[in-house]
Amino acid sequence: MNRRDFLRNGLIAAGAVMAPLPSVGAPPADAAADFLANTFPDLKGQDVPLSSYAGRPLVVNFWATWCAPCIKEMPDLDELSRKYTDMTFVGVAIDTLSNVERFLKKVQVSYPLLIAGHGGIEKMKALGNRKGGLPYTVIFDADSRMTRDFLGQIHPAELDSHLAPLSTAGRGASS
Repeated sequence: MNRRDFLRNGLIAAGAVMAPLPSVGAPPADAAADFLANTFPDLKGQDVPLSSYAGRPLVVNFWATWCAPCIKEMPDLDELSRKYTDMTFVGVAIDTLSNVERFLKKVQVSYPLLIAGHGGIEKMKALGNRKGGLPYTVIFDADSRMTRDFLGQIHPAELDSHLAPLSTAGRGASS
């Protein structure tokens, strides 16, 4: 894909962010299993199967270095990832490895980042994000079922309220 196509598709995706929705709707029943069967390279180029995160809740955040709301929510996601140590948070970059590497010199997160490139837009659409907008956050329970999705910048308290019931640490603390 050439740079012009990548940028044009990015601008289309960014346009969807202008009117974020709290949830983008129910995807097909097998969408979660299909998505979790994917493998994406990490920052070292090693392929990481999403299935390796099975057995515990998973929060997947689709983002890009050129997406201002994505960048703004990353510290909140990082804080929640440190709070919910019994869950896995993963950032899936709709971007290039070189852009992500440059970005990480300015903003760092403690959760793993994977590189999906432009192809990640189709992965988001398959999960129910029909417009392909960013940021897009999806929550999977410990049984790999998609429980909630958010299109647009997350509100930390709202995301926290959806994560708390999935957390074994949170349940243990309230018992």
